[in-house]
Amino acid sequence: MNWIKGGWLTGFIGVMIFAGSLPATRAAVADFDPLFLTSARAIIAATLGAMLLVIGRQRRPALSDLFSLAITAAGVVVGFPLLTALALQQVSSAHSIVFLGLLPLCTAAFAVLRGGERLQPAFWLFAIVGGALVAGYALSNDSGGTMRSDLLMTAAVIVCGLGYAEGAKLTRRLGGWQVISWALLLSLPVMIPMAWFTVPPTFSQISTSAWMGFVYVSVFSMLIGFIFWYHGLAKGGIAAVGQLQLVQPFMALGLASLLLHESVSAMMLLITLGAVTCVIGAKRFAVR
Repeated sequence: MNWIKGGWLTGFIGVMIFAGSLPATRAAVADFDPLFLTSARAIIAATLGAMLLVIGRQRRPALSDLFSLAITAAGVVVGFPLLTALALQQVSSAHSIVFLGLLPLCTAAFAVLRGGERLQPAFWLFAIVGGALVAGYALSNDSGGTMRSDLLMTAAVIVCGLGYAEGAKLTRRLGGWQVISWALLLSLPVMIPMAWFTVPPTFSQISTSAWMGFVYVSVFSMLIGFIFWYHGLAKGGIAAVGQLQLVQPFMALGLASLLLHESVSAMMLLITLGAVTCVIGAKRFAVR
């Protein structure tokens, strides 16, 4: 029950939903321009979010919240989706997914800088070891990434960590689905023109797999996942629950193997066990 009340269950559900994001993006960028994919998914999610806000009769955020909402939007609505889409034009999802193992470190760092959380030194030990395990796996199982794609994925992880921490801080006041909905709406002045100028001349050549990836990232990755994720971060602590992201790369690799027919090695399972151990250890030593 402590895992449920503490936000760890909803955080884990969010991680499971996010695990499909990169494989789905990889399928979508096979036929969609990254700029159009990024903007269109935000517009669709913003429309759904606006409906939720109207139905729920939610009050508008205060002017003092707009800066934090802008940071959230820049990180998780614009930055991460666009940077990963650009990277996935050049590399496989398997190569890009392992970079997600660095997300807990970035989220924890921004939880301290922006969220005001205080953490025990042992927390950082588990976080660094967990990140090193995933990074080591990435280096030992290189799938042909380029310098440009690796830099794009690194930048994506950094801005995503910032967006996670900033959005979770706002969730304590506004609520999880309210935060992502308002952040999506705030991004529309940028996203609508971007979609208009990058729309494909015809949709007749778009494959079924690309459409499925497009729908997934628009509805699940861009909205539903954040409802669970921000609730978990706000209830259980940004840095602590953020360590659940260590298992996300391996969930995603499983989906990549199932949907994109990429191989899964025994080493991946061993690193997964180590990552889960680090999650448990980080939770034990996290102090809010």
